[in-house]
Amino acid sequence: MKEGTIYRSFTARNGRKVTLRAPKWGDLDDMLQFINSLVEEKAMIMMNEKQTRDSEIGWLSTLLGSVEKDKMVAVVAEVDGRFAGSCEITPKRGYLSHLGSLGISLVADYRDAGIGQEMMLEAERQVKRLGVEVVDLEVFEENARAIHTYEKVGYKITGRIPDGVKYGGDYMDALIMTKRIA
Repeated sequence: MKEGTIYRSFTARNGRKVTLRAPKWGDLDDMLQFINSLVEEKAMIMMNEKQTRDSEIGWLSTLLGSVEKDKMVAVVAEVDGRFAGSCEITPKRGYLSHLGSLGISLVADYRDAGIGQEMMLEAERQVKRLGVEVVDLEVFEENARAIHTYEKVGYKITGRIPDGVKYGGDYMDALIMTKRIA
């Protein structure tokens, strides 16, 4: 998929127009600011260290190359011309190539408007062409907002990693959620 390819547009529950598209180099500074804001917020995501511009350049370069070569799918949400969040599904390899792992994050100002759900559904539509039939994700067991969103689009808790997350010095389970998409 070419960088910046537009998948579709819709109106979010908050009335704002959202464009779902493939990522592009022009997202770099917004993505860097975004990931670092999530780290500052102590958001319940896997990342807990701020990123440098150089590390973000390397990450985005790898992401764009993988998306262009159809090795993964990435969906960016753009609201009012600004980066609002992203969702990626990475297919696994070999005998697990029918499985894909999902990651998603959204700028705080755009949560609870249905944007995250739409990003996941679009990523699922796009990744089917890569042969993915089942998508999984991991979520902190105390992240009720995320779990609720995942359940709304059809994910079910199918596993648990006891003490799989160390957050703020405390342990909690990591939940594994899955959805058959094909």
